[in-house]
Amino acid sequence: MQELTIPIIGIMKSPYKEKFGIPRQPNLVDVESYIEMQGPYNDLLAFEGIEAFSHLWLLWQFHDNKHQENSKFRPQVRPPRLGGNKKIGVFATRSMYRPAPIGLSVVKLNRVEKVGKSVRVYVTGSDLLDGTPIIDIKPYIQYSDSVTEAQSGYAQDEPVRKYVVWSEQAELERNQLIQENKLSEHTIRELLEVLALDPRPAYQDDPERVYGMRFADFNIKFSVNDTSVLIEEIEL
Repeated sequence: MQELTIPIIGIMKSPYKEKFGIPRQPNLVDVESYIEMQGPYNDLLAFEGIEAFSHLWLLWQFHDNKHQENSKFRPQVRPPRLGGNKKIGVFATRSMYRPAPIGLSVVKLNRVEKVGKSVRVYVTGSDLLDGTPIIDIKPYIQYSDSVTEAQSGYAQDEPVRKYVVWSEQAELERNQLIQENKLSEHTIRELLEVLALDPRPAYQDDPERVYGMRFADFNIKFSVNDTSVLIEEIEL
């Protein structure tokens, strides 16, 4: 079987430190992250003209699949959106467990900056884990890439957002972190957007359970009911 070697052109730096909590699709939350370009691709000349585009396609590698290596091809998977029980064909999903572990995301371009010897591409709306290898960047073309009448199967409807509230303890911890200049209003806003999407797998529905999630530099504990998410704790 013929194989293809693809270079890694950059590494994503994002507040998503673990897979749990990452939005299920791109552009659901306005969280900023950036791509640290790797040499020899960290050349501003390679980005000349990119400012004329508002959005980009990112091609990237599912690099944290602990069960992917040396595993046999699985023609069917269980999408979390369907509750984790129903099997459908792998090519009818965006599952990470696929023959070529490559992902594709549309993101909003914020800016490209030279930082020391590095070039950083700042974007909003990424659904990528911190440390994700980037294998290509392409401009998003509105007239051809956007299909307004497209059908999206089991993922036709956008996820419902829940209200996010703070417990008394979490409020105290949040205010203390703000006072110590360890937590910004910007990070709080991003965290609230992520939690509003209810990060739990669709098959988990226990209102008594307390979940843990790593976001940016913080450990977050929260619980979820039918309409809201309660932040129980926030700690460094």
